[in-house]
Amino acid sequence: MTVPFRDKAIETAPRAEIERIQLEGLKKQIAQALKTEFYSKRLPSCGINSPDDIESLADLRKLPFTTKGDLREAYPFGLLAVNREEVVRIHASSGTTGTPTVIYLTQKDLDTASDTMARCLVAAGGSRHDIIQNMMTYGLFTGGLCFHYGAELMGAMVIPTSAGNTLRQLKFMQDFGTTIIHATPSYLLHLHAAIEQEGYDRSSLALKKAITGAEPHSEELRCKIQDKLGIEVYNCYGMSEMNGPGVAFECIFRDGLHMWEDRYIFELLDPETFEPVPEGEIGELVITILCRDAMPLIRYRTRDLTRIIPGPCRCGRTHRRLARFTGRTDDMLIINGVNVFPSQIEEVLLRTKGVGANYFIIVDKEGVLDKLTVQVEITSEVFADDSRVINALRERLRDEMASLITVRPQVELKQPGSLPVSEGKAKRVEDRRPKD
Repeated sequence: MTVPFRDKAIETAPRAEIERIQLEGLKKQIAQALKTEFYSKRLPSCGINSPDDIESLADLRKLPFTTKGDLREAYPFGLLAVNREEVVRIHASSGTTGTPTVIYLTQKDLDTASDTMARCLVAAGGSRHDIIQNMMTYGLFTGGLCFHYGAELMGAMVIPTSAGNTLRQLKFMQDFGTTIIHATPSYLLHLHAAIEQEGYDRSSLALKKAITGAEPHSEELRCKIQDKLGIEVYNCYGMSEMNGPGVAFECIFRDGLHMWEDRYIFELLDPETFEPVPEGEIGELVITILCRDAMPLIRYRTRDLTRIIPGPCRCGRTHRRLARFTGRTDDMLIINGVNVFPSQIEEVLLRTKGVGANYFIIVDKEGVLDKLTVQVEITSEVFADDSRVINALRERLRDEMASLITVRPQVELKQPGSLPVSEGKAKRVEDRRPKD
């Protein structure tokens, strides 16, 4: 089997060369970080006043962690390391409050992010001969544009259908001969159901591969999707804070996700002690980006739990591999690929007149898609009011939550005192989705 590479020299570089590149990149990122309002205060407190204070990769342990909370506190420009005129795009992801976490990119940063994504697609067997249909949401979410630009750089024809409108997705797949699709795992199952429901002949579709992201999923679910759609499914890992999709990616052997170590430094740490875990053991993934001028991020705590797969990959790449992610260290929910925090929902409820403080969040499956239901008590005055008032309140809550979390939940308004009250720490969430 011929193994495809975009940049074979760097993808198969000796460890010593990768580590040399990492040290050089880390020094450059320290120089950029010291230009920001945020790090110019935090780094000197750790004894780092210059890139020269970093002598080896072991000095990474001297550096402070950065969290999503830090990004919110630094909003809007506290982490910007270049003049605003050099920023050509921003992306953003949701946070636990109404304050977004914003990522700034120069043209050089965008070019590097696109090249990284193109490297991923080539590793998965993609080429300029492919027709790629991107079914991820376009806009502030990086899964749309950042994936799109990488696919174009590879030379593929890209169809930016974005999310939803399944019948249109199917028509474009058939009419234009789509060979690769990019979607969440749950949407791929929804797509299969639509193919059967609409009577499409699977043999009339040229589809060969799917790239899945935004939602963690098991190997069993991957196999189920592959069996139903008759395609190869590739797992990818990314986040807006690290330039979006393409931080780590599966090669054609699909035996772990290659971490692109010339562009990121990866650490696996015990989330309690922050000490490195032995290779092969589960820890929290901490990432330092090495390839962004506009907004450096040092030792960013992803809250994602995974492990490093020991040993080399059959493809010959020397960049280490991550196993599937087993969970997160925080309470974030992923609803059809969208990050949702219970505190976001609470924020809407507690600021709305006529709504009580007791609420309960249920996550379930409706077919192959996630369903979010919010049960909340309303005051006795509202409960005794006209049904039109209650219905208006329900729709208002749905609209405000959808505006904040981009997911439109079902809202059930409950009689005062009808929801259980916990004596200790309140249980606010019940995830009823089956574990694959």
